[in-house]
Amino acid sequence: MPLLMLDLDNTLVDRDAAFREAVAAFLAGHGLPGADLAWIMGLDASGYTARHEVAAAMADRYGGAAPATRVRELLDRGGADRVVLTASCRQALGAARARGWTSVIVTNGPTAQQEAKIHHAGLDLLVDGWAVSEAVGHKKPAPEIFRAATQSVGAPLTGAWVVGDSPRADIGGADALGLRSVWVSNGRTWAESAYRPTRVAEDVAAAVTQVVGAAR
Repeated sequence: MPLLMLDLDNTLVDRDAAFREAVAAFLAGHGLPGADLAWIMGLDASGYTARHEVAAAMADRYGGAAPATRVRELLDRGGADRVVLTASCRQALGAARARGWTSVIVTNGPTAQQEAKIHHAGLDLLVDGWAVSEAVGHKKPAPEIFRAATQSVGAPLTGAWVVGDSPRADIGGADALGLRSVWVSNGRTWAESAYRPTRVAEDVAAAVTQVVGAAR
């Protein structure tokens, strides 16, 4: 069966929007300046900054005004209870399944947080499995996590497509394995010179539709 390997954060779900909402609620709940929202989002860097580094910077800035346990709770949850799956993404995944595609999520991050996002968004009902870096012991773009994802759904790696927003983790990982890929641009311009995606799409629904349509 044809295989779709899909990134989670800022691909299937808008991770940054969910985390932004969680941070805004955190600041308001602790009487901290709302203007600090931009500072925390910049510090977080779409989740690429290690959580302990974000926690340390916030502790230094806020001291006792924001207890370390509450900061850690914010970062551990990561807005997982606020992620939303768009109707277009839901429809595209449903159409892929109806046409015989197997879909598996391949995501970097802590297992509990990423699985919470998957279940909260209802993705567990739309995909056939997932591989999370903490559980696998390897992060994208390492080939091991992509192979673990295929094993989790019993599908071959050959002929698979990778869909994601990260040039390095998703598209670079696909390139290293000789797989076709779709870069979810989210309004950005491709800047890598060492490799390129097979296709470019504005969002994940368009990406999935391109892949499924091309295979018909």
